[in-house]
Amino acid sequence: MSQKDYYEVLDVSKSASTDEIKTAYRKLAMKYHPDRNPDDPQAEDKFKEASVAYDVLSDTNKRQRYDQYGFAGVTNTTGGYDPFSNINDIFSHFSDILGGGGFGDIFGGRQGRSRRSSYGERGSDVKIKMPLTLEEIAFGVERTIKIKRLVSCPKCKGSGAKAGSSKSKCPTCGGSGEVRNISRSMFGQFVNITQCPTCSGSGEIIKEKCEHCNGDGRIPLEDTFNVTIPSGVEESNYIPLHGKGNAGKNGGDAGDLLVIIAEKPHEHFKRMGDNVLYSLNVTFPDLAVGSEFEIPILDGMEKIKIDAGSQPNDTIKLSNKGIKGLHTGRRGDFIVLLNLIIPKKLSAKEKELITELSGQENFSNKNIKKSRGFFK
Repeated sequence: MSQKDYYEVLDVSKSASTDEIKTAYRKLAMKYHPDRNPDDPQAEDKFKEASVAYDVLSDTNKRQRYDQYGFAGVTNTTGGYDPFSNINDIFSHFSDILGGGGFGDIFGGRQGRSRRSSYGERGSDVKIKMPLTLEEIAFGVERTIKIKRLVSCPKCKGSGAKAGSSKSKCPTCGGSGEVRNISRSMFGQFVNITQCPTCSGSGEIIKEKCEHCNGDGRIPLEDTFNVTIPSGVEESNYIPLHGKGNAGKNGGDAGDLLVIIAEKPHEHFKRMGDNVLYSLNVTFPDLAVGSEFEIPILDGMEKIKIDAGSQPNDTIKLSNKGIKGLHTGRRGDFIVLLNLIIPKKLSAKEKELITELSGQENFSNKNIKKSRGFFK
């Protein structure tokens, strides 16, 4: 799917409210719904394009990342953002808009709904936190993770039925997978369509349950995955592994595995975007006459020189020694802050020397240019 600005897709402004975004999506969904456009192969693409845009802009966190970073804020390292395995996934995600309340009847009712129920129920996503050090974030890292998830039962191949047995038509919904409730009022007839509670939308019930999964069609399993974490990720960024979540019921698509990034606090460094700040404690002589230090950086040690006459809170910039950016591929800077430390206790000899020094020309209050500060 080509990348097109999500606000442009829904034809709304960047300041649009949640209700305005929902209304705009509903309008496009009605216009391009596949059941309304059976002879237009492009309608389904436009329907899905609008659904992807709505998925991002209707979610506060996704919208914030999109507004700040564009498509890169909601994509993974393997390609563009596409949260839906197929068009039936869209019906499952947005059933409140595309499903009940009579909206489904606009599209010819049964044709549109049977499309959803025949594919079963999509499995839930599995979320796992990935704590990373600043060094791992700076250069990227590969990790192997173990998770517990639900997978399709190998004995019944996800059907939930005992080997050799069959399923029968659900008596509640008659095999449609949905239940209609019709109400009448002075304004006319209203049809509310919901998923059948007996068969969970499959249209079938199991006569004899599989003993291995007790009829659920899924079993718990510990699984192992390799995950590549790119450089420059931030707290709460996530990497989706599509189809690696819990298996769906009744043959539905599996959910996703969402690897959520968590930044570990660093003992010495503070992150500022792709730059890194390091506070170096120095003494007055270090600033006055100059000095050299060997300091830790992200990938080793580095020698720096403090020029004579440096001032407290001056900074020294080490270019291209910071974090490799997620979107730019360029490294930020490593910034050294000169933090002057004044001793709280002095020996008699130290006091004597400092007192003697204060009488010298460059250390006398009379010869120091005073700032007028905030008061005139």
